[in-house]
Amino acid sequence: MNDLKKDQSRAPIAEAMETHAYKRTVAFDVPGHKQGKGNPMLRDFLGEKCLRYDVNSRKDLDNLCHPSGVILEAEELAAEAFHAGHAFFMLNGTTSAVQTMVLSVARANEKIILPRNVHRSVIYALILTGAIPVYVNPDVHPKYGIPLGMKLSSVEQAILENPDAKAIFINNPTYYGVCSNLRGIVELAHRHGMQVCVDEAHGTHFYFKSGLPISAMDAGADMAAVSMHKTGGSLTQSSILLIKDKERLAEIRQVINLTQTTSGSYLLLSSLDITRKFLALQGERVFDQVLCLTKYAREEISSIEGYYAFDNAMINRDSVFDLDPTKLTIHTRGIGLAGTEIYDILRDEYDIQVELGDLGNILAIIGIGDSKAQIERLISALQDIKDSYETDNKSMIPFDYINPIVKVSPQKAYYSKMKPMKITDALGCISGESIMVYPPGIPIVAPGEEITQVAIDYILYAKEVGSFLTGIEDTNIEYINVLEV
Repeated sequence: MNDLKKDQSRAPIAEAMETHAYKRTVAFDVPGHKQGKGNPMLRDFLGEKCLRYDVNSRKDLDNLCHPSGVILEAEELAAEAFHAGHAFFMLNGTTSAVQTMVLSVARANEKIILPRNVHRSVIYALILTGAIPVYVNPDVHPKYGIPLGMKLSSVEQAILENPDAKAIFINNPTYYGVCSNLRGIVELAHRHGMQVCVDEAHGTHFYFKSGLPISAMDAGADMAAVSMHKTGGSLTQSSILLIKDKERLAEIRQVINLTQTTSGSYLLLSSLDITRKFLALQGERVFDQVLCLTKYAREEISSIEGYYAFDNAMINRDSVFDLDPTKLTIHTRGIGLAGTEIYDILRDEYDIQVELGDLGNILAIIGIGDSKAQIERLISALQDIKDSYETDNKSMIPFDYINPIVKVSPQKAYYSKMKPMKITDALGCISGESIMVYPPGIPIVAPGEEITQVAIDYILYAKEVGSFLTGIEDTNIEYINVLEV
């Protein structure tokens, strides 16, 4: 982390924008608000400076599709900071970065090995490319109900059974902070001539704080998608795609340009640039503070009977090879409430917004802008909820992993003739669409998979306890499109 050679105190995009903003340039180009003068309502809402910086690609500001100036310089600075061959600035979210990875490693009818608990962007990438998923089913923690990491032995078995697979896709860390044996999987994959792609959406901080789980680039992965906005602090929707081999720069850029916007937001670009600068210079210090806050929160919450904040006791060096200590995941079933219920109570009664609530847990993202006072407020609220709402958990459904039964490829299913069917009547049918709780956005059932009773029960229970279900056409979550047979 201290072997940086480039001047990380630079922020080339931000510097160019500041210079440009104070020129007396008459703008006869887009955007139409004309630096806020054409839309005073928007200017008053967002601020004059924000709209002055919201400009179109120009020679002095470079072009995101084919950067050769300040954007390229900023990407090269980011590559060094993230220990990569090159870093691409992504403005369509990490979804676009994930799709780029899949599109670049697997074509139609080619296999890709991946865990089933992937983000929906991976499933949608399979629809776009026509690749065939080979699922490595993760273990599910029997008590806490969360999917765990990819076992090295399971990955090896998948490779031996599918030696023609082109790549391995890994979630690391998962939404809950679970990490796989990343270095071991990378070494195994490379021995068999397979590339490794890592969804590292929640792992920005791994690159800037010593003592955390190993990052994708340091483990030797070929590509990694990093959500700078999640734990790094850039603007929402701004992300980075990292590649190990700089020789693939032009090739990957062409894949990115299949889906990336041609109207790159300089607000998002500058936020990536400035955030990289901040983390490169201050990351060790600020993430040390995050670790201290999370440690305190974890100890205090676990001392409240009925709650358990995930800690290193879960590490088994296999399905939980490591655990991200900055993730504050709290098991709630001990007080008889689903995580979704506590999620709603915290928001509606205490004005506290956590990241997610699932059937048994809540996840609070502790970040670089949080304070001890805010942590105390969360702890107090959880104690109050226990005192006011605690009940037995006998009526809560047991956790069960939904083992996917893939009947046809996601692409074939998506483009097949379909008909709507009541979810309660869809047992044994092949789904034509995804349905998921969001967040985290992991499909309960995906296109091309058989709809099982376990999946139906999960959907109905998630709906009953107030989970936000999305993905299917029917917004009332009563009907699902299935393939006509």
